[in-house]
Amino acid sequence: MNSVAIVMPTFNEEAALPQTIASLRLLDPQPDEIILVDGGSEDATVSIAAQAELTLHSSPRKGRGAQINFGVSKANSDIICVLHADSELPRDAVSVIRETMADKDTALASFLPKLVGPKGTRWGSTFHNFIKTWYAPLITRPHLFFRGVRLLFGDHAMFFRREDFLAIGGCDERLVVMEEAGLCINFARLGRTRVVRRWVKTSDRRIAELGSLRANYTYLKVGLMWSVGVREGLAEHYPDIR
Repeated sequence: MNSVAIVMPTFNEEAALPQTIASLRLLDPQPDEIILVDGGSEDATVSIAAQAELTLHSSPRKGRGAQINFGVSKANSDIICVLHADSELPRDAVSVIRETMADKDTALASFLPKLVGPKGTRWGSTFHNFIKTWYAPLITRPHLFFRGVRLLFGDHAMFFRREDFLAIGGCDERLVVMEEAGLCINFARLGRTRVVRRWVKTSDRRIAELGSLRANYTYLKVGLMWSVGVREGLAEHYPDIR
Protein backbone atom coordinates (compact mmCIF):
# COMPACT_ATOMS: atom_id res chain seq x y z
CA MET A 1 0.00 0.00 0.00
CA ASN A 2 1.39 3.40 -0.97
CA SER A 3 2.25 5.73 1.90
CA VAL A 4 0.78 9.25 1.91
CA ALA A 5 2.22 12.48 3.32
CA ILE A 6 0.37 15.76 3.83
CA VAL A 7 2.73 18.71 3.27
CA MET A 8 1.58 22.14 4.48
CA PRO A 9 3.54 25.29 3.64
CA THR A 10 2.73 27.98 6.21
CA PHE A 11 3.40 31.63 6.97
CA ASN A 12 1.54 33.45 9.77
CA GLU A 13 -1.38 31.00 9.85
CA GLU A 14 -2.25 31.08 13.55
CA ALA A 15 -5.90 31.94 12.81
CA ALA A 16 -6.58 29.10 10.36
CA LEU A 17 -4.19 26.39 11.50
CA PRO A 18 -6.03 25.02 14.59
CA GLN A 19 -9.14 24.15 12.57
CA THR A 20 -7.05 22.60 9.80
CA ILE A 21 -5.17 20.45 12.31
CA ALA A 22 -8.45 19.38 13.93
CA SER A 23 -9.76 18.31 10.52
CA LEU A 24 -6.59 16.30 9.86
CA ARG A 25 -7.15 14.37 13.08
CA LEU A 26 -10.49 13.20 11.67
CA LEU A 27 -9.03 11.66 8.52
CA ASP A 28 -9.73 7.95 8.28
CA PRO A 29 -7.38 6.36 7.55
CA GLN A 30 -4.71 8.71 8.82
CA PRO A 31 -1.88 9.84 6.53
CA ASP A 32 1.53 8.31 7.16
CA GLU A 33 3.08 11.75 7.64
CA ILE A 34 1.88 15.29 8.32
CA ILE A 35 4.67 17.75 7.57
CA LEU A 36 4.40 21.47 8.23
CA VAL A 37 7.01 23.62 6.47
CA ASP A 38 7.14 27.12 7.88
CA GLY A 39 8.49 30.13 6.04
CA GLY A 40 9.48 32.25 9.04
CA SER A 41 6.15 32.95 10.72
CA GLU A 42 6.06 35.85 13.16
CA ASP A 43 2.94 34.68 14.98
CA ALA A 44 2.00 31.51 16.88
CA THR A 45 2.02 29.20 13.83
CA VAL A 46 5.12 27.26 14.87
CA SER A 47 4.03 26.83 18.49
CA ILE A 48 0.57 25.62 17.40
CA ALA A 49 2.20 23.03 15.13
CA ALA A 50 4.60 21.97 17.88
CA GLN A 51 1.78 21.55 20.42
CA ALA A 52 -0.07 19.41 17.89
CA GLU A 53 3.08 17.27 17.52
CA LEU A 54 3.23 17.69 13.76
CA THR A 55 6.51 17.09 11.98
CA LEU A 56 7.81 20.64 11.75
CA HIS A 57 10.50 22.04 9.46
CA SER A 58 11.70 25.60 8.93
CA SER A 59 12.30 26.24 5.26
CA PRO A 60 15.63 27.87 4.41
CA ARG A 61 13.72 30.01 1.92
CA LYS A 62 10.32 31.67 2.24
CA GLY A 63 7.72 31.17 -0.47
CA ARG A 64 5.26 28.40 -1.24
CA GLY A 65 7.33 26.98 -4.09
CA ALA A 66 10.48 26.73 -1.97
CA GLN A 67 8.58 25.46 1.06
CA ILE A 68 6.83 22.74 -0.91
CA ASN A 69 10.15 21.62 -2.38
CA PHE A 70 11.69 21.48 1.09
CA GLY A 71 8.73 19.56 2.52
CA VAL A 72 8.80 16.99 -0.27
CA SER A 73 12.55 16.55 0.23
CA LYS A 74 11.93 15.73 3.91
CA ALA A 75 9.02 13.34 3.30
CA ASN A 76 9.47 9.58 3.21
CA SER A 77 6.08 8.76 1.67
CA ASP A 78 5.31 7.59 -1.86
CA ILE A 79 2.54 10.12 -2.47
CA ILE A 80 2.44 13.79 -1.46
CA CYS A 81 -0.67 15.92 -0.96
CA VAL A 82 0.00 19.66 -0.67
CA LEU A 83 -2.56 21.26 1.62
CA HIS A 84 -3.03 24.95 2.31
CA ALA A 85 -3.24 25.83 5.99
CA ASP A 86 -6.78 27.20 5.58
CA SER A 87 -8.21 24.08 3.94
CA GLU A 88 -9.92 20.89 5.12
CA LEU A 89 -9.71 17.56 3.30
CA PRO A 90 -12.64 15.12 3.12
CA ARG A 91 -12.44 12.46 5.82
CA ASP A 92 -11.65 9.68 3.35
CA ALA A 93 -8.98 11.76 1.57
CA VAL A 94 -6.14 9.30 2.14
CA SER A 95 -8.12 6.43 0.60
CA VAL A 96 -9.17 8.65 -2.32
CA ILE A 97 -5.56 9.70 -2.90
CA ARG A 98 -4.35 6.09 -2.91
CA GLU A 99 -7.12 4.93 -5.24
CA THR A 100 -6.58 7.81 -7.65
CA MET A 101 -2.82 7.40 -7.86
CA ALA A 102 -3.19 3.65 -8.38
CA ASP A 103 -3.95 4.67 -11.96
CA LYS A 104 -0.47 4.78 -13.49
CA ASP A 105 -1.70 7.09 -16.26
CA THR A 106 -2.50 9.80 -13.69
CA ALA A 107 0.48 12.02 -12.91
CA LEU A 108 -1.27 14.75 -10.92
CA ALA A 109 -4.69 15.05 -9.32
CA SER A 110 -6.62 17.23 -6.92
CA PHE A 111 -9.87 17.62 -5.05
CA LEU A 112 -12.60 20.15 -5.89
CA PRO A 113 -12.26 23.31 -3.77
CA LYS A 114 -15.40 24.59 -2.06
CA LEU A 115 -15.01 28.15 -0.76
CA VAL A 116 -16.59 28.32 2.69
CA GLY A 117 -16.83 31.01 5.36
CA PRO A 118 -18.97 32.06 8.33
CA LYS A 119 -21.86 32.87 6.00
CA GLY A 120 -21.73 29.51 4.24
CA THR A 121 -20.53 28.34 0.83
CA ARG A 122 -19.74 30.88 -1.87
CA TRP A 123 -21.17 28.87 -4.74
CA GLY A 124 -20.47 31.48 -7.42
CA SER A 125 -16.75 31.60 -6.70
CA THR A 126 -16.70 27.84 -6.17
CA PHE A 127 -18.17 27.35 -9.65
CA HIS A 128 -15.66 29.81 -11.10
CA ASN A 129 -12.82 27.84 -9.50
CA PHE A 130 -14.11 24.73 -11.24
CA ILE A 131 -14.45 26.20 -14.73
CA LYS A 132 -11.09 27.96 -14.33
CA THR A 133 -9.38 24.57 -14.50
CA TRP A 134 -10.68 24.43 -18.08
CA TYR A 135 -10.46 27.99 -19.38
CA ALA A 136 -7.08 28.79 -17.80
CA PRO A 137 -5.20 26.27 -19.98
CA LEU A 138 -7.35 27.25 -22.98
CA ILE A 139 -6.18 30.86 -22.63
CA THR A 140 -2.60 30.32 -21.48
CA ARG A 141 -1.56 26.97 -23.00
CA PRO A 142 -4.11 25.97 -25.68
CA HIS A 143 -1.94 23.11 -26.96
CA LEU A 144 -2.25 21.52 -23.51
CA PHE A 145 -5.97 22.23 -23.30
CA PHE A 146 -6.59 20.24 -26.48
CA ARG A 147 -4.65 17.37 -24.93
CA GLY A 148 -7.12 17.41 -22.03
CA VAL A 149 -4.78 18.97 -19.47
CA ARG A 150 -6.49 20.63 -16.51
CA LEU A 151 -4.73 23.56 -14.84
CA LEU A 152 -5.03 23.00 -11.09
CA PHE A 153 -4.40 25.48 -8.29
CA GLY A 154 -3.15 25.38 -4.72
CA ASP A 155 -6.52 25.42 -2.99
CA HIS A 156 -7.38 22.23 -4.88
CA ALA A 157 -5.08 20.23 -2.52
CA MET A 158 -3.02 18.72 -5.35
CA PHE A 159 -1.41 15.30 -4.95
CA PHE A 160 1.25 13.40 -6.88
CA ARG A 161 3.96 10.75 -6.61
CA ARG A 162 7.05 11.98 -4.81
CA GLU A 163 9.40 10.39 -7.33
CA ASP A 164 7.64 12.17 -10.21
CA PHE A 165 7.83 15.51 -8.40
CA LEU A 166 11.58 15.08 -7.97
CA ALA A 167 11.97 13.96 -11.59
CA ILE A 168 10.39 17.16 -12.96
CA GLY A 169 12.47 19.36 -10.66
CA GLY A 170 9.73 20.38 -8.24
CA CYS A 171 8.36 23.91 -7.93
CA ASP A 172 9.92 27.06 -9.34
CA GLU A 173 11.31 28.61 -6.15
CA ARG A 174 10.99 32.13 -7.51
CA LEU A 175 7.24 31.82 -7.11
CA VAL A 176 5.40 32.76 -3.93
CA VAL A 177 2.09 32.31 -5.76
CA MET A 178 1.18 30.40 -8.95
CA GLU A 179 3.74 27.71 -8.14
CA GLU A 180 1.13 25.07 -8.90
CA ALA A 181 0.60 26.21 -12.50
CA GLY A 182 4.13 25.30 -13.55
CA LEU A 183 3.77 21.98 -11.76
CA CYS A 184 0.67 21.17 -13.81
CA ILE A 185 2.46 21.83 -17.08
CA ASN A 186 5.47 19.74 -16.07
CA PHE A 187 3.38 16.89 -14.70
CA ALA A 188 1.36 16.85 -17.94
CA ARG A 189 4.48 15.58 -19.67
CA LEU A 190 4.31 12.46 -17.49
CA GLY A 191 0.61 11.68 -17.69
CA ARG A 192 -2.92 12.77 -17.01
CA THR A 193 -3.90 15.69 -14.76
CA ARG A 194 -7.36 15.41 -13.27
CA VAL A 195 -9.80 16.62 -10.64
CA VAL A 196 -11.41 14.10 -8.28
CA ARG A 197 -15.05 14.89 -7.59
CA ARG A 198 -14.68 15.17 -3.83
CA TRP A 199 -14.76 18.49 -1.98
CA VAL A 200 -11.89 20.10 -0.13
CA LYS A 201 -13.15 23.01 1.96
CA THR A 202 -11.05 26.13 1.72
CA SER A 203 -11.44 29.48 3.46
CA ASP A 204 -13.19 32.33 1.68
CA ARG A 205 -11.06 34.83 3.62
CA ARG A 206 -9.63 36.50 0.51
CA ILE A 207 -13.08 37.01 -1.02
CA ALA A 208 -14.45 38.18 2.33
CA GLU A 209 -11.70 40.80 2.54
CA LEU A 210 -11.54 41.94 -1.09
CA GLY A 211 -15.03 41.23 -2.32
CA SER A 212 -15.90 38.66 -4.97
CA LEU A 213 -15.25 40.79 -8.05
CA ARG A 214 -11.92 42.17 -6.86
CA ALA A 215 -10.73 38.77 -5.64
CA ASN A 216 -11.55 37.03 -8.90
CA TYR A 217 -10.00 39.90 -10.87
CA THR A 218 -6.84 39.45 -8.77
CA TYR A 219 -6.74 35.73 -9.56
CA LEU A 220 -7.18 36.44 -13.28
CA LYS A 221 -4.58 39.22 -13.33
CA VAL A 222 -1.91 37.17 -11.56
CA GLY A 223 -2.66 34.16 -13.74
CA LEU A 224 -2.30 36.15 -16.94
CA MET A 225 0.94 37.73 -15.69
CA TRP A 226 2.30 34.25 -15.01
CA SER A 227 1.18 33.05 -18.46
CA VAL A 228 3.27 35.71 -20.21
CA GLY A 229 6.38 34.80 -18.25
CA VAL A 230 6.34 36.97 -15.14
CA ARG A 231 7.93 35.08 -12.24
CA GLU A 232 9.48 37.62 -9.88
CA GLY A 233 7.17 40.00 -8.02
CA LEU A 234 3.85 38.24 -8.60
CA ALA A 235 3.13 38.38 -4.86
CA GLU A 236 3.03 42.19 -5.08
CA HIS A 237 -0.21 41.84 -7.02
CA TYR A 238 -1.65 39.22 -4.67
CA PRO A 239 -2.67 40.70 -1.28
CA ASP A 240 -1.43 38.71 1.72
CA ILE A 241 -4.61 38.02 3.68
CA ARG A 242 -4.56 35.81 6.76
